[in-house]
Amino acid sequence: MELGKVTVSINKAINAQEVAVKEKHARTCILGTHHEKGAQTFWSVVNRLPLSGNAVLCWKFCHVFHKLLRDGHSNVLKDSVRYKNELSDMSRMWGHLSEGYGQLCSIYLKLLRTKMEFHTKNPRFPGNLQMSDRQLDEAGENDVNNFFQLTVEMFDYLECELNLFQTVFSSLDMSRSVSVTAAGQCRLAPLIQVILDCSHLYDYTVKLLFKLHSCLPADTLQGHRDRFLEQFRKLKDLFYRSSNLQYFKRLIQIPQLPENPPNFLRASALSEHISPVVVIPAEASSPDSEPITDLVEMDTASQSLFDNKFDDIFGSSFSSDPFNFNSQNGMNKDEKDRLIEQLYREISALKEELENFKAESARGMVQLRGRSSELEAELAEQRHLKQQAQDESEFLRAELEELKKQREDTEKAQRSLTEIERRAQANEQRYSKLKEKYSELVQNHADLLRKNAEVTKQVTVARQAQGDVEREKKELEDSFQRVSEQAQRKSQEQAEVLDTLKRELAASRQELQVLQGTLESSTQVGVEQSTRITGLEQERDRLSQAAEQHGEEMAALRAELQHLRDTLSRERESSKMELETLQTQLRDKESGEQALQRRLAEEQFALLQGTAREAERMVQDALGRLEDPAHIGCTGSADYLLSRTLAASECVERLRDAHGKYLSNRAAAVGSLLPCLALFAHLVSDTLLQGSATSHVAPMEPADRLLEMCRQCGSEAVSYLSALQDPESVEGADCSLVMTCLSRISTIGEELRPRGLDVKQEELGDLVDKEMAATAAAIETAAARIEEMLSKARAGDTGVKLEVNERILGSCTGLMQAIHILVLASKDLQKEIVESGRGAASPKEFYAKNSRWTEGLISASKAVGWGATVMVDAADLVVQGKGTFEELMVCSREIAASTAQLVAASKVKADKDSANLCKLQQASRGVNQATAGVVASTKAGKSQVEEKDSMDFSSMTLTQIKRQEMDSQVRVLELENQLQKERQKLGELRKKHYELAGVAEGWEEDAAD
Repeated sequence: MELGKVTVSINKAINAQEVAVKEKHARTCILGTHHEKGAQTFWSVVNRLPLSGNAVLCWKFCHVFHKLLRDGHSNVLKDSVRYKNELSDMSRMWGHLSEGYGQLCSIYLKLLRTKMEFHTKNPRFPGNLQMSDRQLDEAGENDVNNFFQLTVEMFDYLECELNLFQTVFSSLDMSRSVSVTAAGQCRLAPLIQVILDCSHLYDYTVKLLFKLHSCLPADTLQGHRDRFLEQFRKLKDLFYRSSNLQYFKRLIQIPQLPENPPNFLRASALSEHISPVVVIPAEASSPDSEPITDLVEMDTASQSLFDNKFDDIFGSSFSSDPFNFNSQNGMNKDEKDRLIEQLYREISALKEELENFKAESARGMVQLRGRSSELEAELAEQRHLKQQAQDESEFLRAELEELKKQREDTEKAQRSLTEIERRAQANEQRYSKLKEKYSELVQNHADLLRKNAEVTKQVTVARQAQGDVEREKKELEDSFQRVSEQAQRKSQEQAEVLDTLKRELAASRQELQVLQGTLESSTQVGVEQSTRITGLEQERDRLSQAAEQHGEEMAALRAELQHLRDTLSRERESSKMELETLQTQLRDKESGEQALQRRLAEEQFALLQGTAREAERMVQDALGRLEDPAHIGCTGSADYLLSRTLAASECVERLRDAHGKYLSNRAAAVGSLLPCLALFAHLVSDTLLQGSATSHVAPMEPADRLLEMCRQCGSEAVSYLSALQDPESVEGADCSLVMTCLSRISTIGEELRPRGLDVKQEELGDLVDKEMAATAAAIETAAARIEEMLSKARAGDTGVKLEVNERILGSCTGLMQAIHILVLASKDLQKEIVESGRGAASPKEFYAKNSRWTEGLISASKAVGWGATVMVDAADLVVQGKGTFEELMVCSREIAASTAQLVAASKVKADKDSANLCKLQQASRGVNQATAGVVASTKAGKSQVEEKDSMDFSSMTLTQIKRQEMDSQVRVLELENQLQKERQKLGELRKKHYELAGVAEGWEEDAAD
């Protein structure tokens, strides 16, 4: 199939027209994935489509992609996983639209993402979900945990399918025949794939639930049954509504679910279950379907059609012998029949050969086309990867530039806001300064006005005085004029009265002089007044000019002040608007943050409720298992119960602290409360189960008290977890009662702990003597066996084997002698300790008083005797050639460790200056030296035997040597692996042995004494 044809079909199938996807285009896309064995071409075309800008385009993309996931090549899922995050982002984007195809696209994209995740986690399930019962069992690997998890995943998958089903139906107007319209068919077409998926998911869910009910208790699966019942009702209703639509009646036959859901509590109900089968009728020929018919089938069909037409026209008899040749010639009928049958057989054989040849040619052509398609798919994949890398690079570059622009815009906005605030502050300061200067100018102007009024008043007074002087001067001039005229008339008329006139003249002259002096003084006063008036006028002019200058300055200042006021008012208005905008944004942000905080608090409390609910179910499950008859066979130790109780008590303390922090700050402390709740439920459940297991091996009275206390602890834990789920009682929830119950369980566990060996205290003394005697006897027996083995070896072995056996058995004999000396020294030291410490009491009473120390001696003596017996058995096997040298070395080291334990147990209560203690320590060093001798002799014997048994490779071929080399390498790796595992096992055994020995024998208490 050509790549261009597939591309054209994808573009035709996914377009912006609100009509259903044509089946022929979808079929071409599916065949394209099978030809190229993947979905590279599909995604290369889809990535260029504006899916985020057109909801109808996105809806049809989801439909085509769903069909590819179901019926396309298996590699479609692998090629599509990388786009899972893009589908999630697109789903969130379309989820913001509440009308049209927005919500439909969002829910459909979530469904596709869930389908991809389901098939990625469960690769055994094909895309069309068609599986047999055997394949379904293999998918769960016959593990109940896997079946449980698989059922949960199928519930989630089916929930997404049902959400899309309901959303599509709710978006349609069912009061009209929407299924016959193009827009309605566009929305209903993808539901065919949903119906196919739902039928299989429902069938598998029913079968898995029956399988789970056969393995798990019914209470554990209550949540599964509730969820199945809800989905059963929804699916039944949707199937019924879909079957009544005219659109689906001609395309698909929808099954009907039973009236009542299956009863999972009755195992026989599985036989009544009928798997729903969706039937898709054969597609009728339509203008938009392209017939694909093989050439051979076309030839056969045309030939059969021709034969049928010939028979219809001339008759079947005429077609077998149309021209009656058989009757014209004289051949016998039987011969003609045989000839006809022979010809028919030859024709059939030729037809079979022809068909085989055509089939082989077709297979060869298909193989060549497949190879060509693979090469084209690889080339397209490389191109697609290149294009994808370029697109991702451009997208990242564009995103980086956008982030830079957003950052610059943010910085500019911040700078502009800072500049506006700074300018506002500067304008405020400038306005205050101008206001002060304006007040000062107003005060100066008032002072100048007052001074101008005083000067004007003074000028008016001076002018009045000058007018008075001028009037007096004119009066004097007038009087002088009159006197002169009278004197001239009298001098002319009264000549005779000269003396009188002279006297009068002299008097007049004197008077005139007086008047002239008066006139001169008046003139001087007038000049002074004029000068003063001139100065005052000049001062007035100067003051007027200053007043005019001040007025001009005041006018300029008023204009500037008005300009500043206008600018300030405009800036205030703009700042006020910006401030209101910012305050509105801030209020919106605060309201959004408060809504988010409320939502976060609700989600956190819902998370707390869910965690508490699951924890409550866990504890209730543990309480239910206490009454389970299958749990009676479980047993446990008191020590393990105490460890579980201690861990649970510590968890309760942490839970109490986390609960207190949560009450003080719910938003920040919920993260620390949830893990504590989960751990609390786990540890309390474990403690309840261990308490029940311990009660099964305990005496009746303590067992009843322990079991009752476990039930009380579980009920208190359930009450506490129930209180956490209620918003009103979460503050009053208290876990102190659970702590009290745990402390009581710990007390009962302490009572049930083992108190030493099951021996009466008065019998400890006899038991010590018996064990020491038994140890000495075991050592003597071991020495006798070694002597016997040495005698047999000398009698039956020769050469290197005899030398090796003599050396090993001799070192073992020396070790036994050293151990014998050590046991005797331990007995002497033990007697000295008893004699020095018992006082007036008897040895038995001393042993009973120091029971822990006595039990340590008994354990050490047993270990020495057992070690001697095991070492003799190992030496016997080595001498016989059936054992290994390593086993003998380990036995020698083990017996040395046992003697060291005996020495440590003996010297606990000994006096450090005791002679017997020195003797015991010297005997211990002798044992260590003898042990080293055994190890050295064993290693030397091993090396001699290996040198003797060394392989001769001279006669082997290259292939044999290579084979032996590979076998040796495999053996080396196996031995190294075994060595590492055995070392880990040895470490754990030693650790456990040390713990058990320390607890049982009381080493720590004796060392403290």
